[in-house]
Amino acid sequence: MEVVVVRRWIFLVLGVLLAIAGAVWTLQGLNLLGQSGGMNGARIWVVIGPIAVLGGLALVRIGVRAGRSTRSSPTPR
Repeated sequence: MEVVVVRRWIFLVLGVLLAIAGAVWTLQGLNLLGQSGGMNGARIWVVIGPIAVLGGLALVRIGVRAGRSTRSSPTPR
């Protein structure tokens, strides 16, 4: 059971981090953050960012489902 809990947290943390990074990449690609740098205004990040957000949300969903399966499984007697 501990392996499932650790796996659940790994999926949740990685998913949230990937979704946040994807959102930042999208904003940088749209040049909305107001900073200077190599990523700002580069349109490729407008494509990569939402893909990363969707991947992150998928990882979060997997983590949430893993948590549900541990709670709904019957306890051994």
